[in-house]
Amino acid sequence: MIFSTLEHILTHISFSVISIVITIHVITLLIQEIKGLHDSSEKGMIATFFTITGLLVSRWISSGHFPLSNLYESLIFLSCSFSIIYIIPKMGNHKNDLSTITAPSAILTQGFATSGLSTEMHQSEILVPALQSQWLMMHVSMMLLSYAALLCGSLLSIALLIITFRKNIEIFLKSENFLIKLSFFGEIPYLNEKGNYFKKTFFLPFRNYYKHQLTQRLDYWSYRVISLGFTFLTIGILCGAVWANEAWGSYWNWDPKETWAFITWTIFAIYLHTRTNPIFQGTNSALVASIGFLIIWICYFGINLLGIGLHSYGSFTSN
Repeated sequence: MIFSTLEHILTHISFSVISIVITIHVITLLIQEIKGLHDSSEKGMIATFFTITGLLVSRWISSGHFPLSNLYESLIFLSCSFSIIYIIPKMGNHKNDLSTITAPSAILTQGFATSGLSTEMHQSEILVPALQSQWLMMHVSMMLLSYAALLCGSLLSIALLIITFRKNIEIFLKSENFLIKLSFFGEIPYLNEKGNYFKKTFFLPFRNYYKHQLTQRLDYWSYRVISLGFTFLTIGILCGAVWANEAWGSYWNWDPKETWAFITWTIFAIYLHTRTNPIFQGTNSALVASIGFLIIWICYFGINLLGIGLHSYGSFTSN
C-alpha cells in the first residue's frame, strides 16, 4: 500500500515537472531566450529523471523484480530513458538542444502510460517462467534505451529535413517571383529588378547563417545520438539472442519482434554507412533516419498492439 501510494505521487510529480519544462520551452520560443528560464528547464529535466527513477525503484522493491515485465513499465522506463538522453551531453558540458525533443517525448510517453492504458496494466504481476531470468534487465533495458536514443536522433533528422525543405521552398519562390516580374516589365525595370535580385542573393548567406548553423547542429546531434542508440540496440539484440537460446533453445526464431528489430538495426546501419560518405551526409542520411523513426514504432509499439509472437508478454492483449 505504501509503495502504491509512493508510485502514484512520483508519477504525478514527474508528469507535472515535465509539463512545466515544456511550458518554459514554449515561452522561450515565443519570447527571446531568458537565462533563468533556460536553467530552470535543465533542472526540471534532471528532477524528472530522479522522480521517474524513484518510481521504477519503488516498483522494483514492491514487485521483487526489475520493472520491465509489461507495456506500462516499459513506457515508464522509456520516459526515463528520454531524460537520460538529455542528461548525458550535460555531463560533458556540451551545449545542446535535446530538451526540445526529449521533454515532449517524455511527457507524451508517460502521459500515454498513465492515462492511455487500462488500470489493470498498471498492476505488477508475477513474472512468467520465460521472463524469470537475469537477462531481463540487460536485454530489455538496452532495447528501451536504444529506442529512446534512436527516436530522439530521428526526430532531430526530421527537424533538419523540415528546415531544409522550407529553405529550398523560399529560394524557389523568390526565383519564381523574379522570373514572373521579368516577363511583365521592360528593360529598365528589368535592370533595376536584376540589381535588387543580385543584392538579395549576395546577402542571402548572411541572412541564412542562423539556419545553416541550426541545420549543422541538428545534423551533428542526430548523428551522435543515433550512434549511441545503435550501440545500445546492438547490445540489446545480442543479449536477447543469448536469452532466447536459454529460454527457447534457439538464438534466433524470426519472431515478429525479432524480425522488426533486425529491420530497425539494418535501417540505422544504412544511416551510419551513409554518414561515412560526404555526398550522402545531411538530407540524404536524415531521410534514412526519418524512415527509421516509423520502423522503431512498428517494432516497439506495433507488435505489442497486435500481441503476436513469442514477445507478447507486454502487449495490450496479454492481460
